[in-house]
Amino acid sequence: MFFAGTSMDKERDYFMTEATAEIASVASWLWQRGWAERNAGNISVRLERADLQETILKQESKAIALPKPFPGLGGQLFMVTGTNTRMRDVAARPLENVLLIKITGDGTNYQIMSSTGNSQLRPTSELSSHLCIHEMLVNKRPAHRVVMHAHVTELIALTQIRELCDQQKLNSLLLGMHPETSLFIPAGVGFVPFLLPGTTTIGELTVNALEDHDAALWEKHGIFATGRTPQETFDLIDLLAKSASIWFLCRSAGLDPEGLTGSQLEELGRIKF
Repeated sequence: MFFAGTSMDKERDYFMTEATAEIASVASWLWQRGWAERNAGNISVRLERADLQETILKQESKAIALPKPFPGLGGQLFMVTGTNTRMRDVAARPLENVLLIKITGDGTNYQIMSSTGNSQLRPTSELSSHLCIHEMLVNKRPAHRVVMHAHVTELIALTQIRELCDQQKLNSLLLGMHPETSLFIPAGVGFVPFLLPGTTTIGELTVNALEDHDAALWEKHGIFATGRTPQETFDLIDLLAKSASIWFLCRSAGLDPEGLTGSQLEELGRIKF
């Protein structure tokens, strides 16, 4: 619970506000773009403020079992959107729709470390997938602290086309439609065949797809992406959606888009930032 009065509580209140501000902004963009219908979409952020942990860990909360152990995340703190919350509500009232959780030391449970009046609020139903990804990121890309899932219309539409349900073909299309995509997402995307969401299995397959990519498409469902900040992660998704939109626009005009040539892609690949 948040209580006013002590410097400890004021520091935590300020931190919660700061940590949720970017989540709220991105949630607004996801809703406005039509990528978060009803309660679709979820966001998690692994927190950097290790010095704040001792303050937060003094707060008692019930341990809730995780579907599998995440030993690589023991003691870590996360901001996560709540299950059945709507992105438009996350944007308008983030502290009522976002949770601060801590993974217990052995990685087998989590504790809800914040309560803002909704005692029934629980983390996103995709928490298992998020934690699978975060555990990989800790080891492979520790600077990537954000995992974002969205139902991007244009990308879902691509995976409704059977011949494009292939990682190599998807990347040829996406990287070839727009120079910016090739510049900022040179490794392209991973691909995960259709499975029921919310399971450990799909989480593990998503991890495999993300080990060498910053984004992975779930067939007929949406996208998972990782990044250093919520805004950076949204930008990645936005670029991929732009490429898909260009392809569909050309096809709707009855044209077969040429795409960037091999030599053009090689030239773009030599640009350094």
